[in-house]
Amino acid sequence: MEAAIVPLLWFCALGCGALGGLCFAFSAFIMRALGRIDPAAGAAAMNSINVVIVRSLFMPLFLGTTLGCAVLAVLGFVRLEDPRAPGMIIGGTAYVLGMFVVTMACNVPLNDALQKAGAGDTWRAYLSRWTAWNHVRTLASTGASAAFIAVL
Repeated sequence: MEAAIVPLLWFCALGCGALGGLCFAFSAFIMRALGRIDPAAGAAAMNSINVVIVRSLFMPLFLGTTLGCAVLAVLGFVRLEDPRAPGMIIGGTAYVLGMFVVTMACNVPLNDALQKAGAGDTWRAYLSRWTAWNHVRTLASTGASAAFIAVL
């Protein structure tokens, strides 16, 4: 098991960093840009992004990183005497809760509601709520990446 921990830490550090960067782009400028255009066009663009992203390399990276982070967190708890354990627990838990759980419990339901409702009043509320939860995902993913880098 020891031989697998370092490669798993590298994979998760890089995966969390890449996904944190993606979320950062949405928080920093993509959602703001979509909010500046006609609501029907913004909603249509976001709906298109939501269709394409689940059929892209995002999904294996998102799910693989989630699995890897969960394993690291569990290994940290099982191996509390390991000096890497706190970073593994913090990084793994931050990502699983702050990225995976927030995505599934908050962002995906908002995406589903937008798909059904379209534009109009829903779009402005969607922009605000979705982006707020995305800030959480950005911080969780980036923080997890930093924790894993510190362990390495």
